[in-house]
Amino acid sequence: MMEADETSAGSNSDVLDVGSEIARLETQFDIVRYMRRKCEEFGLKYFNAFTLPGFEVEKLSAHSIVSNWPQEISAKYDALRMVRHSASIRRLRETTVPFSYDMFEWVGESSLTSEFGELQAVLERHGMMAGHFFPVHDAFGNRGAVVWCGESPELDFDDRLVLQMISIHIFNRLAEIGAAWKTGQVVLTEREIQCLGWTAAGKTSLEIAEILGLSEHTVNHYLNQVTRKLEAVNRTQAVVKAIRRGLIT
Repeated sequence: MMEADETSAGSNSDVLDVGSEIARLETQFDIVRYMRRKCEEFGLKYFNAFTLPGFEVEKLSAHSIVSNWPQEISAKYDALRMVRHSASIRRLRETTVPFSYDMFEWVGESSLTSEFGELQAVLERHGMMAGHFFPVHDAFGNRGAVVWCGESPELDFDDRLVLQMISIHIFNRLAEIGAAWKTGQVVLTEREIQCLGWTAAGKTSLEIAEILGLSEHTVNHYLNQVTRKLEAVNRTQAVVKAIRRGLIT
């Protein structure tokens, strides 16, 4: 009986420690750094925290809040509109119970042979062979998930519990940070808006430079400034944030 009480007390302490640590994270950059550290601790490589995509959605990146997925994987996944075929995304809409996947389940149905083969090669190259989904929701009622990816589909019980706890706190902290941003004001210059707008239209830095009569270096400077102002991890996320805040259409 004593051992059970001590274990319970230790677990409660761990919950408080994790919650307190995450509550002190002030920006998305802080959260990204924190999640990178946790990947190393648990022998994982990648993470992605995202809001649950609707049935009409074609691109997962539009719902990603923080992620360290290689650009090659995100681009290929979105280009093939795999979010519409993913067994794991489908499962997220039906359950609040954490689950693990292997690459074959996550990518899509076996009928999508050619598309699956293209994405499979990219996933194998980056070592994203398996992952662990943790369905979450925030205090505002938004549903989402945090997925932790790596080589092995195995995750022991204790590690799963800790990652679930981390995922819940992370998603809620992201919601709090996002709510705080909505009350703040981000001012973009005309050139920054132009560069970001053309990025949203799918243009490369070189193409934007030709359109606006600027150097590629100058375009990259403007886009880097926008990314910093919006506290985004990359340009894709900067576009999403700008659209949500009405800075570009």
